[in-house]
Amino acid sequence: MTNPKTKHQASADETLAELFGFIAKQGNSDYLGEQTQRQWLGALLHDVGRFIPAADKMPPMIALDGTYVGNASHEVVGERYLRQLGFSEKICQLVGAHVMAKRYLTAVGKNYYDGLSQSSKTTLKFQGGPCTAQEVVAAQQDPWLESKLAVRRWDDQAKDPNLRTPSLWSFRDMAVESLSASRTTGRTEMV
Repeated sequence: MTNPKTKHQASADETLAELFGFIAKQGNSDYLGEQTQRQWLGALLHDVGRFIPAADKMPPMIALDGTYVGNASHEVVGERYLRQLGFSEKICQLVGAHVMAKRYLTAVGKNYYDGLSQSSKTTLKFQGGPCTAQEVVAAQQDPWLESKLAVRRWDDQAKDPNLRTPSLWSFRDMAVESLSASRTTGRTEMV
C-alpha cells in the first residue's frame, strides 16, 4: 500500500505540472546539469522567466537590424516567480543570476566571449555588457558564485544541437521533492 500524498506534496506536484507545462511548450529544451540537485534545478529552470505568462508583459529586446532577441529582465521575473512558488533561495538565486554570470565570465576571460553563440553576444549588449571591475569584485564575494557560473556554463553547452540531454519530465520527481521540502520546512536553503 502506498502512502497518500501530503497536502504539501500534492500542492508541489500541481505547481510543477504547471511550471513544466510552460517549459514543455517551448519544445525540446536543452538543459544540462551534473552537480547537485539545486544546480540541476537552477539549470533546468533558468529561463522560466521567458515562458511564464508574466513574460508577455516584459519589454522586448530588439537588435539594431530589427531582430527580436528576447525579453528584458527575464532572469529577474523567473527568480521572483520561483520564489513565489516556494523554491529554495539558492535555486531562485541560480535562476536570477544566469545573466550576471554571463556578464562576469565575459569580463574575466576573452575566450569565454569568443565561445558564445551569436545570439548570446547580441543579448549581452542589452544586458549591460561585461561586468565592470567593481562588479567582478562584488561577484567574487558571493558564496554561490561557482554554482551560478556552473549554471551559466551548462546553459552555454546546452546550445549545442547535438547534445543529448535527459527529458524534461525526468527531473519532475526531483523538482517536486525539492519544492515540497522547501514548502514543508520553510527553509530558504535546500541541503
